[in-house]
Amino acid sequence: MNHKTNNFQITDTSLREGLQSPLWDDVGKYHLSSTERIELALSLMKYGVRFLEVFSPIVNEKEADNLALLIKERDKFCQKTGQPVSILAHVRCHPSDVEIAIKAGVDGLNLYMGTSEESQNFGHGKKIDEIIKTVRPLLEDIRRNYPQLLLRFSGEDAFRTPIGDLCKVYDSVVEFVDRFGTPDTVGTATPAEVSTRVKALRKRYPQTPLEGHFHNDRGYALINAVTAVKAGMQHIQTTVLGIGERSGITSLTGLLCNLYLDNPVSTSNFHLDQSYSLNVLLASMLGIQVPITEPVSLTNRTHSAGPHTSAVIKNSGAYEGHDLSVFGVNERRLLLGPLSGRHIIKYYLTNVLNYTDVTDEIANDIAAEFKQKTEEIKNGKTPTQFLKDIAANHHLARLSKPVSHQENLD
Repeated sequence: MNHKTNNFQITDTSLREGLQSPLWDDVGKYHLSSTERIELALSLMKYGVRFLEVFSPIVNEKEADNLALLIKERDKFCQKTGQPVSILAHVRCHPSDVEIAIKAGVDGLNLYMGTSEESQNFGHGKKIDEIIKTVRPLLEDIRRNYPQLLLRFSGEDAFRTPIGDLCKVYDSVVEFVDRFGTPDTVGTATPAEVSTRVKALRKRYPQTPLEGHFHNDRGYALINAVTAVKAGMQHIQTTVLGIGERSGITSLTGLLCNLYLDNPVSTSNFHLDQSYSLNVLLASMLGIQVPITEPVSLTNRTHSAGPHTSAVIKNSGAYEGHDLSVFGVNERRLLLGPLSGRHIIKYYLTNVLNYTDVTDEIANDIAAEFKQKTEEIKNGKTPTQFLKDIAANHHLARLSKPVSHQENLD
């Protein structure tokens, strides 16, 4: 089989898992247009993602049409750049699903079947031996007839499946697959459990790469993905902004940010400077801001407390633990508000509003008045405009030149 690799890779599933996010319902946008899907997919390809997971075309006619368009645009990208990109269909272990996906022209099948007790009792209703009787002949048939097709099999809800049961299923099909998925389908796994299980599976299947899919129900998706990579997992499923069913899954840029900070070489295949623009792209499609929980966000370079802004003016490293410009966050926000001190007030007066001869004494007086009156900021007036009004009452001289410090505007 030609697909096996020991290099770390992303399988991004923004166009499958990401489209199941409740955020789409929350913002009243129930689907991405074909144009938006292609824009997002091409941005992922340019970023360095080499595996894209999509819905099976059996879902509906629209998904089939979008898949055909995606394959066409992917082919153009690959021809132009010389970079390979594989499109993988998320497929049930049903022969009809498999047949339709293969006819659609995908490069691989991400097959799955629930292996946990919950899946057996409340899902498909099959016990472990019956799962094997269903999965093994199907995978054997696909491998025999389509030897170049990339095949991944996942025991869905793998972390609630006893490892003995999971290995019993995996042992029966290991000769036919290129990867094993180990999805934490309902987000119950802890980092310790992830490390233990990944190491055990790596030992049992040293020649078969593992792929992780970690849900965020406990808030552990990112740390579980980082832990899995450190334990030897070669593929991680992500989405842009970490959106997905329920609380979502591992954030693409959040994962690469953390892996880079631990070992820059591990992320050398990705154009990290495009991270923030990728987050902004999807956020704009959703009509939201990049979430404040995203490591790669302008929020992570935003400061408001007086001692913090004072220190950041002198050296950003005082309250920024790492250089987010590596990930394309090239601006910084120093916010005016009730917590603002003399230093940030003087900075705004001089560098944003372009007043001259602002002494420390004047800055102290204006800062005291500003803080005393911040509750009066209303009717759409920004803190910067409010500060300008106060400064005007102090009759400060002001240069007539354009604002040059856009990064500091609120």
